[in-house]
Amino acid sequence: MLGVKSDLYSFGVVLLQIITAMPAMGLSHRVEKAIEKKRLREVLDPKISDWPEEETLILAQLALQCCELRKKDRPDLASVLLPALSKLREFATEDHEVRNSNRIFSVSRAHNSVPLSPISSSQIEDALRTSY
Repeated sequence: MLGVKSDLYSFGVVLLQIITAMPAMGLSHRVEKAIEKKRLREVLDPKISDWPEEETLILAQLALQCCELRKKDRPDLASVLLPALSKLREFATEDHEVRNSNRIFSVSRAHNSVPLSPISSSQIEDALRTSY
């Protein structure tokens, strides 16, 4: 039966693929073992050289929670996943300095191409009711 919890599984797999650039087969197991051995960096996409370690670990752990085999073990979308993703979004949109070829560029909120606003759990529930 498809629903929010099955969508969460797919979302978790996609998140893991984004941060590792690896195919989905066996990926959650591979990332889980890397985290246990404190070697997450070894499975991250090597094209990205400056992964923020703490935030990447949080994102990987969220993705692994979404990939739990039993639906009941996956996180709740409204109370767990969305608040955690909102915190990561805040980190990503803060002013940061990016070093590129000995030049420093400032990345600020003004340069975001897609403005994101918080979504209430009632809005999510309404959207889910109308889509299924």
